[in-house]
Amino acid sequence: QVQLAESGGDSVQAGGSLRLSCAASGDASNWKCMGWFRQVPGKEREGVSNIDPYSRARYASSVEGRFTISQDKAKNIVYLQMNSLKPEDTAMYYCAAGGLVSGKCPYDGLSPAAFAYWGQGTQVTVSS
Repeated sequence: QVQLAESGGDSVQAGGSLRLSCAASGDASNWKCMGWFRQVPGKEREGVSNIDPYSRARYASSVEGRFTISQDKAKNIVYLQMNSLKPEDTAMYYCAAGGLVSGKCPYDGLSPAAFAYWGQGTQVTVSS
């Protein structure tokens, strides 16, 4: 089992920044690909970014250049630095953990189906 706890969500104005944190605990062997997702009520959960143990990262095109994922492996924390926030970034943000494929995050690693463990989410609201 893996437990994930997100924090850092808040209400900010457009153009502002936030840093989300995801603290992971439990069986480390079960999680090596870490991801951030977001969801707006009535819409499907959307992959934002993922990172593997070698800190290779992948981003959705909608956040490329604005968001940065990173990790502190000693503390088992994954971060999502969000800059130049837009109203369309408003969503509940979820942290997720899953296995590797051939040493990397899965090819579909921005799909919720690739992740087995999920946090409860943290709300990000961006006002114009």
